[in-house]
Amino acid sequence: MLRLLVAAVIAFVFVGGWAWVERSCIYPYEYRSYIETSAASRRTDPYLVAAVIKHESKFDPYARSDGGALGLMQLMPQTAEWIARQLGEPFTEDYLYDPALNIRYGVWYLAVLEDEFGGNDILALAAYNAGRGNVRDWMERFHWNDQFNEIDAIPYPETRLYVRRVLEDREQYKRLYDE
Repeated sequence: MLRLLVAAVIAFVFVGGWAWVERSCIYPYEYRSYIETSAASRRTDPYLVAAVIKHESKFDPYARSDGGALGLMQLMPQTAEWIARQLGEPFTEDYLYDPALNIRYGVWYLAVLEDEFGGNDILALAAYNAGRGNVRDWMERFHWNDQFNEIDAIPYPETRLYVRRVLEDREQYKRLYDE
């Protein structure tokens, strides 16, 4: 019986089931409408946003990091409060568990970082992960500009890995969902 089940799974994967596994398990695209609406409003790549969410929270709207970041896009409450002030909106920390708001704020912040760093996704993602102050310091100390493209030069190993994986996953999201 077990052999039959294994054979059925293998056949499923080879007959096109792999695409289902990739889309459902490896590269989920939950909250797609929220992602695409927010990304379009800020002229941000929705696949980049999906890749950020995958790495930040694995699409868990109730995710909470040890450092206190909350929700799908793992926003720090202080950052989200600043975003709310910029947008003229009320804010409480619990709002960050709302997928629509968390994505909207996360996309807004990512777009601000992209603008601040000249549209450079590497620098914007590094700032999203390590903080914009750190990236500004690195730019000054290492004489980087907005043409920076050397991921291996990022001083923090965790941030290097984060940027590399998010950019790789963006390409997978494009491949799987670009219709």
